[in-house]
Amino acid sequence: MKKKGWIWSGVTIGVLLLAVGGFFAFKSYGSAPVDTEAENAMPITVQKVKEQELTDTILVTGKIVPEEEQKIFLSPENGEIVEYKVEENQTVEADQVLFVYDTTKLDSELKKAKREKELIQKRLKTEKDQIAQMNSQITAAKKNGDPQEIITELEKEKINIEMQYESTSTEVENSQERINELEAQKKSMEVKSKINGIIVKVNKNVAKTETGSQEPVIHIISNQPYKVIGTMSEFDTVKVQPNQPVIIRPKVYKDRVWNGVVESVSQFPEGDAGHGEGMYGPGGGGNVTMYPFKVAITDDTSELRQGFHVSLEVNLSSGEKHLVVPAYSIWEVPEEGIQVVYVLKDGILQRKTVETGAMGDEFIQIISGVALDELVVLGPTEEMFDGMEVTNFDEVE
Repeated sequence: MKKKGWIWSGVTIGVLLLAVGGFFAFKSYGSAPVDTEAENAMPITVQKVKEQELTDTILVTGKIVPEEEQKIFLSPENGEIVEYKVEENQTVEADQVLFVYDTTKLDSELKKAKREKELIQKRLKTEKDQIAQMNSQITAAKKNGDPQEIITELEKEKINIEMQYESTSTEVENSQERINELEAQKKSMEVKSKINGIIVKVNKNVAKTETGSQEPVIHIISNQPYKVIGTMSEFDTVKVQPNQPVIIRPKVYKDRVWNGVVESVSQFPEGDAGHGEGMYGPGGGGNVTMYPFKVAITDDTSELRQGFHVSLEVNLSSGEKHLVVPAYSIWEVPEEGIQVVYVLKDGILQRKTVETGAMGDEFIQIISGVALDELVVLGPTEEMFDGMEVTNFDEVE
């Protein structure tokens, strides 16, 4: 029994010693002084206040299309095509004949009309000669002193012939008009290109219907540089102006860009000039109206193809330079209704109230509050304060 009592006494003493040691160890650790120098050594990043153009861009999408294109469809009223004068991939010029309809019937009608005109012209000549002859007879009758009744009768006969002559002259004019009409019809049987370009499709087996055909017989695209078409929201249209620079990024060329300029933005919504269909964006419900635009590509387009989808970055910058700082250097103070920046000078932070202006993609205009080349802190935090000492910082361009 005595031995067991010593064991419990030893355990109790050991526990007490551990407790006391832990207490002093805890007290020693908890009472260690705070390293204020480590706190002031908080690394920060600064950048100089700059004077530069504010870069403001919008992003839209579009599709590569030719400058012009011409699609020619069958005209059932013209009959059958008898000759194709071009082939696919052939270069053509404006007014060049592409194909010819059958003109057999027109040729026959034209030949008949010309023959009828010749007959009418012969009759007209005869009547003209008769009028001249009557004038001679009347002159002779007057000279010979013939009775007035004979002279009057001759003059009446002359008047009748002159009236017939006028009628025949009208017939000649009408026959010529008919010839002109037939020749115009025959000329229309030669279908011509309206643009300079390249033949991309010749379809000689287009199904013919009463209303024509659903597919073009011939498809031509211009050989001028491609352009981009697309639609943009009503919010973007008020910012975009002709000749603003554009960066074009085809989706098939991820690491390449082409340069261009805004050519036009339509005054009317996509669809039928604002009369309902097709004028609203993906949101539906009439929330956003979409407007067509065109972008001219100023770089060489030989590596681009019709139908390529592209993303477009439209530069809205005015070209005017402003005093600017990075947007994330601004610290909002809602309770005071102000904006501030922290300026690093001689190792000390200075809190300055600023007035801001226009906002760009990365920078914001400073109207007042800081000066050119001052160092502003990027991404200020709540731990920063006016007069704070800074011993460790990085400056970025």
